[in-house]
Amino acid sequence: MAVTRFAPSPTGRLHVGNVRTALMNWMAARRSGGTFILRLDDTDAARSTAAFAQGIRADMAWLGLDWDREERQSVRLDLYEAARAWLAASGRLYPCHETRRELASRRRLRQARGLPPVYDRSALTSTEAERGALEARGRRPHWRFRLGDETVSYRDLIRGDVAFEPGHASDPVLVREDGAPTYALASVVDDIDMGVTLVVRGEDHVANTAVQIELIRALGAAAPDYAHHPLLTTAVGGGLSKRAGGGAVADLRDAGVEAMAVASYLARIGTSDPIEPAYSADALAAGFAFGKVSRNPPRHDPDDIRALNRKWLRGAPFEAVADGLPDLDAAFWTAVRGNVDRASDALDWWRLCREPIEPAIEEADFCVEAAARLPPEPWDSDVWKTWTRAVGEATGRRGGALYRPLRLALTGRDSGPEMAALLPFMGAGRVAARLEGRRA
Repeated sequence: MAVTRFAPSPTGRLHVGNVRTALMNWMAARRSGGTFILRLDDTDAARSTAAFAQGIRADMAWLGLDWDREERQSVRLDLYEAARAWLAASGRLYPCHETRRELASRRRLRQARGLPPVYDRSALTSTEAERGALEARGRRPHWRFRLGDETVSYRDLIRGDVAFEPGHASDPVLVREDGAPTYALASVVDDIDMGVTLVVRGEDHVANTAVQIELIRALGAAAPDYAHHPLLTTAVGGGLSKRAGGGAVADLRDAGVEAMAVASYLARIGTSDPIEPAYSADALAAGFAFGKVSRNPPRHDPDDIRALNRKWLRGAPFEAVADGLPDLDAAFWTAVRGNVDRASDALDWWRLCREPIEPAIEEADFCVEAAARLPPEPWDSDVWKTWTRAVGEATGRRGGALYRPLRLALTGRDSGPEMAALLPFMGAGRVAARLEGRRA
């Protein structure tokens, strides 16, 4: 029973890359009967907004990714301070007073000497008097976590065995000069306190994992399992961004893309499963396994989502779209769903059947003759076949010469849903009037 978390910062809108991570966490929790936590990492007070937080909630709810509890880091600052004090007392956290310029200069010197550009731990040799003098001049310390000297290894559920040798990473900053906790500290404290047992995130976080495992152990806890998935790229293999096709989820919703089409695509891209429509999030969770996730970065093309959306709609039962089509019924949806790119397009076909249009009459005499042979109501799905057979026998017409002028007169279009399905919704009076060239 996995306890997972999705931890977006409410400093912008969710995009497809975010949602792919959220889906994996949600599916892992739901498949195991566990717990899925939505955690808003909102310690960046300058950039975090209530509007972005609400937008994240709305996007998650739209996609069907329900959460068992919601947490906000901004109300947990006392916990981070307690962890800082514990680490400082145990000797694993130490104050540093270097400026950014001084640190950058030291990195350049190390690189020039062929050494890894990591922090040299010079603050560990400073005396209390030296630190006091710096603080008297207005410098406030940031606090670094002292890494150990042993290899950190773990079993990644996607990447396999991973090991980090000591000396290749700087002692991370856990507390900034203004006293604010960094992501490294807050995330670890939260994972421990919330009982997170599985962390699923992008492979851009791999370098953080060894540090976080050491920090978790220093705080007296056991590390969770980890799964780092490859990041989405563009269709040509470049880095994904909003400018390069990494569209916001809200934009897809506004464009009429169905939530389950988006979820189906993002849950299966980059896996061994075919990208096929699913009609419930639970069905996606039931088929999810980390062993199916490829190590190769999946290529995301926005056109693929739109194509899958069309495929999803063509197989969608009416109950899957009914909330957005309150005036329609299952019979009409079944009649037109093969000719819609968005569910709302069904309303256009409904209006075409039930509201006045200007008929497109190409052969007036033929249309009048066809009108005279309309069967009496009530009509069912056989009326088109019965009617066109009678018109064909009377006029000697067949194929396109028979069907095309009738379709144009009745719909104003030369393609669309089967006329056999549409005709009963139009009714005899409307059909007769349109064949006679009248607006009806």
